[in-house]
Amino acid sequence: MSFVQTRLTAAESVATGPQSPPEEIANGHVRLRLAVASLCGTDLHYYAHFANAGFELHNPVTLGHEACAWVEDPNGSRLRRGQLVALNPIMNCQSCDPCKRGEENLCTAKKFPGSATTVPHLDGFFRDVIDHPARCCRPVAEDVNPRHLTFAEPLACALHALNKGGVAAGDKVLVTGCGPMGLLAIAGAAARGAQVTALDLRPGAVEVARKAGAGEGHLAGRIADADIEKRFDVVVEASGAIPAFNTALKAVRQKGRVSILSNIQLREARVMLHLVMLKEIELCGSFQFNREFEEAVQLIESGAVNFEALTAAEYPLDQTGAALAHMAAGKAFGKILLLGAGLTGRSI
Repeated sequence: MSFVQTRLTAAESVATGPQSPPEEIANGHVRLRLAVASLCGTDLHYYAHFANAGFELHNPVTLGHEACAWVEDPNGSRLRRGQLVALNPIMNCQSCDPCKRGEENLCTAKKFPGSATTVPHLDGFFRDVIDHPARCCRPVAEDVNPRHLTFAEPLACALHALNKGGVAAGDKVLVTGCGPMGLLAIAGAAARGAQVTALDLRPGAVEVARKAGAGEGHLAGRIADADIEKRFDVVVEASGAIPAFNTALKAVRQKGRVSILSNIQLREARVMLHLVMLKEIELCGSFQFNREFEEAVQLIESGAVNFEALTAAEYPLDQTGAALAHMAAGKAFGKILLLGAGLTGRSI
């Protein structure tokens, strides 16, 4: 058998080579075969800078934390061989105070694949064979499309931001930034019955936002502040751009909520904090997810989200470098998927 593993070796440098999985599977883990993975903005930052949000990689690593896979060896777990599972990448300790509160995203000793936040780094999911804790594998029905299931992790992040903002049916919601995370926030809010407006600099992104469920879509810079000021119950900031953050503070109503979904990089910024005081705005940080992973999988199983509209491109796993370069070019509106051997016909 010839398994493939990809590794980020330096900024903008991805090596593809043979993978040699260990003979033994760790206790509590199962052996999986990649079905579909997807690229995240975090992967893009590592690709571009070999670092993300102030965390630097110390050595080459396999990226990827969004994926679904087929069970190859259940290793004594309740999972079945051939079963399709969504992979929760948060491997929390289950014993620290945040874990005891059900806040696994804030675990003080969690491990996370394909990330500089875990030292030594753990290889991520952009490889054929993955050993992962059985407790972090959520099985799904046979009719679930793996191209949809790979959205479970990022959708969970978006749903966490919506939950932090208290988004409910009938709410007027603005999403600033229509990259993959913003699009998933739009889809999630629309699925709850919210009235969603999208804002982005790129016409193509606004077009996809409408397909994702936005009732309105506007180009930033072409809509007057007066047209959006104090209009929204909740604003989800998903761009990471400081001008967009200030727009969010203007657009939210008095006593409204701004939920920060974006991957804000470490830097100084000029922010209109006086509006937080004057309008009694609630600012909500949103980091990863907790129970929302299960919520995301159930939403995927329901078929309520048009994931085809949210998919920008597909690449076979052994072209991960090309996929990252495509994302870095900034012309992909939606998610870029990586297909495992089972969906490309590559023999292993």
